Amino acid sequence: MAKSGLFAAVALAAVVAACQGIPKEQSVAEYCAVTDHQDEGVCKLKVEIDGQSVALSDTDMRLSQARNVADGAATAAAEAKELAAAAMARADEAANKTDDVVCETRTIQNSAIGTCRPGFTLTSCTQTRYTTRAGGLSIMREINDEQCRFNTKVLEMQVRCCAAASSGVTPEDTLIKGTPDPAPPPAEPVEESPLRY
Repeated sequence: MAKSGLFAAVALAAVVAACQGIPKEQSVAEYCAVTDHQDEGVCKLKVEIDGQSVALSDTDMRLSQARNVADGAATAAAEAKELAAAAMARADEAANKTDDVVCETRTIQNSAIGTCRPGFTLTSCTQTRYTTRAGGLSIMREINDEQCRFNTKVLEMQVRCCAAASSGVTPEDTLIKGTPDPAPPPAEPVEESPLRY
């Protein structure tokens, strides 16, 4: 017989002898009461009974039952470890999928409607310039992902547009000039009529 085969046979015999040396029907408390056994795992193992953590050595559980409990706990721990590893993998994948956001501001003049470039989503719209002569602030009538609309043409508005960085669009702040309202025609001079007394 080869040396490695002889060593394996001796090791197997020692394990079998150790297992046979532990009486399966002895209680854990009786077994752990022996000073030589107090450092063994079965004497340190705790279980939860009715929501309370109890040392196996404080129960009347038989060693065969304790071995089943320990095997079940080891299996549950291995499953929990696998589940935790899978959850961590999913969390890492989700973290890697989170997209950075890129945004741009479009300044639109002399228009009632503000829009974004293709690939961008409208996130806000603000009137930034107005004149009291033209009636002051205009009222926003509509805002959604695609456009904002005021009730009248505004002197200037800023439209904030954002997109996912992975979409490949490049932000650029732009100025878009619409057509200004035509100036009112100059008032015709009024001839002064002579005063009559």
